[in-house]
Amino acid sequence: MELKERLKTLRKERKESQERVARAIDIALRNYQRFESGKGYPSFHVLCALADHFQVNMDYLAGRTDIRDPLPPLSEEL
Repeated sequence: MELKERLKTLRKERKESQERVARAIDIALRNYQRFESGKGYPSFHVLCALADHFQVNMDYLAGRTDIRDPLPPLSEEL
């Protein structure tokens, strides 16, 4: 599954509008619409924000895995 399909599926599961997601990650609506249509790709910073917003890992968004779980935070004891 491609990024555009993952974004659309995640957004619909949460019953959010494209406008709501765009506002939540602080980008223009048109930019988000381009991601869902496959006519544009997010920057690394925006991809991170999308993963945080949808509470999934970036590999899931990119279609590299079907495992949604976000990675656990790094231990501060390192």
